[in-house]
Amino acid sequence: MLWLPGAYNTPEDFVQAGFGTAVARRGLPLDLEFVDLELRYLGDDEPLLELRDKVVAPLHEAGIAVWLCGISLGGLLALHFAASYSVRLAGLCLLAPYLGNRMLIAEIARARGLDQWQPGALAEGDAERRTWRYIHQRGKDAPPLYLGFGREDRFAPALQLLAGHLPPESVDVVEGGHDWRTWTRLWGNFLDSRFA
Repeated sequence: MLWLPGAYNTPEDFVQAGFGTAVARRGLPLDLEFVDLELRYLGDDEPLLELRDKVVAPLHEAGIAVWLCGISLGGLLALHFAASYSVRLAGLCLLAPYLGNRMLIAEIARARGLDQWQPGALAEGDAERRTWRYIHQRGKDAPPLYLGFGREDRFAPALQLLAGHLPPESVDVVEGGHDWRTWTRLWGNFLDSRFA
């Protein structure tokens, strides 16, 4: 499982939050790697290309199943990776992902949800719209997508739009906000529901 941190977070934050300990305590055969992409700006695809070529593709070629996971901005980047590259993933685990600017979220909401929304033409660097188009057009062959977030999360309106497009068993909503305490609880729930 490759984890992408949120803005202003580091790979060490996952360790301090006990993500590895949660796996070890359950005796699960999962290897975690916490990746710092070092983006220069949102839409900088060079780190994602490097992740594909140097990490994900070699693991896939070696027969190792890869989950791509992210918290907050890392969740958007995980979705953008899945939308942009044809490398096969075992799944996506997104905890409170940032899903784009308010104007785009309002546009989708005005369309009465994602099923009715039409993404329109995509600008070259429009990672947010490309990501929502990917969500909108995900087919049956797409990797499983798990979404977890807190009810009081500041991104809850956008997260509800995504949740409404997923099967109920793929969504976990708990009490809490946009913080490590909530994400740690969601991580434990995810492990118990998918791997324990």
